[in-house]
Amino acid sequence: MEDLLEYAVSCAIEKGAKYAEARYQVSLSDHVSLVNGVPLGVGFSSAAGISVRVFTERGVGFAATNEMTRESIREIVEEAYKKAKVSEKLRKKPINLTEEEAYRVSYILHVKENPVEISLEEKLGELGEIDKSLLEIKVQLPSRSLHLITSLSEKIFHNSEGAMIYSKIPRVALFAMFIVNVPGKGTAMRWIQLGESGGWENYKRWDVVKRAVEEVKTIAKVLEEGTAPPKEPVDVILGPELVGIIVHESCGHPSELDRIWGREGAEAGESYMKIDMLGKRIGSDKVTIIDDPTIPNSYGFYLFDDEGVKARPRYLFKDGLINEFLMNREFAALLNKKSNAAARASRFDREPIVRMANTYMAPGDLTFEEMLREVKKGVYIKSFAEWNICDRRWYQRYGGLEAYYIENGEIKHPVRNPFIEFTTEGFYSKVEAVGKEVEFFAATCGKGNPMQGVPVWIGGPHVLIRNVKLSVAPPKISFTRPG
Repeated sequence: MEDLLEYAVSCAIEKGAKYAEARYQVSLSDHVSLVNGVPLGVGFSSAAGISVRVFTERGVGFAATNEMTRESIREIVEEAYKKAKVSEKLRKKPINLTEEEAYRVSYILHVKENPVEISLEEKLGELGEIDKSLLEIKVQLPSRSLHLITSLSEKIFHNSEGAMIYSKIPRVALFAMFIVNVPGKGTAMRWIQLGESGGWENYKRWDVVKRAVEEVKTIAKVLEEGTAPPKEPVDVILGPELVGIIVHESCGHPSELDRIWGREGAEAGESYMKIDMLGKRIGSDKVTIIDDPTIPNSYGFYLFDDEGVKARPRYLFKDGLINEFLMNREFAALLNKKSNAAARASRFDREPIVRMANTYMAPGDLTFEEMLREVKKGVYIKSFAEWNICDRRWYQRYGGLEAYYIENGEIKHPVRNPFIEFTTEGFYSKVEAVGKEVEFFAATCGKGNPMQGVPVWIGGPHVLIRNVKLSVAPPKISFTRPG
């Protein structure tokens, strides 16, 4: 494959490209699904091929093939080059790329048990154990949906600057959805997604049966005992799950430099951020938000992005200030900065675009118990049921699922359907205290056209905000996945 990649790049340069890159990528996965105790689907998925991206003076072209022959490679090089020349008609200024070191390295995430080698029978049996445990609870579950996916991503990247990078990363993920019904009290839906890079041993460590049972019991208790949120403004503690979705949606996405420049405007929305906002205050000095692909075993793990740039933690907000954007080589060059390795492609036939990896709020200096003691009257929102945000990522609304009333520093009875609404700056400016311990939650982030879903982590510590007016939603709760 390295020979084919070198051939692709050399063909592009011979045709007149000023820069070219080629990527070989194999994406293997298998899945098992159990819905209401009945196997719904068992299957395999595979996608393998080579893509080429060509830059001319003012144009860029991309093409891919799943035929690994020199003839097919030459054909996609010609296609990509033709597209680049056509796109020059739409650009008045030259396209420049940042100067980056050309690495020749390989990295493999070694595991004890390769997840794609575990039999489908064993995986289906795991889901059966979860479902069996749920049925033993004295709670009505009109719908139970369980999905287990294991995957392997293998890549080789080469460019005209001499880079050659090989990577191999296995992943395992569980998706679970429960609808809980309490007669006379209504229903609620809980969505859980767990995911890590690594082996089958990661799945075993999650203790999924125990977690699923606890989640169902908790939601039933909220439905049975939950009271309406306080009508007057109160202090609110947000749990790591809710903090995670907030930072992903209102910091991570609007920090994507291609979105800031307008590329995503007609597809995934715009951004409230502008180029001149670097260094501007967006929140209190307690707020630091990091996107870090290098976290070991993280769902969004990688050490080099799909442009061959070495990954590092990206400090998007630092001490309440907008500190840096998520950038690839093309958009970073417009700011005379270096790329921070944010280019990702979900498959061989997808162009690398600016993406998040693992986005979280950095820890502070309080334990959860110390934070509770700071609250005389308030609400603790541990998990969310739904969220909404405008396409500029400025106005947003989150609905709590598991939530509790706080009185004089102690957690009391459940609170039902508390909703919190704010602007992005309004929220980050209100952050008064941040907890010591960070928790992460898996998600699949969607972006691009054609759509690319990539694995990410969202997360953070507990966060305290003051003097918040909560609203109430109807009893029926819906859920929207991170995007």
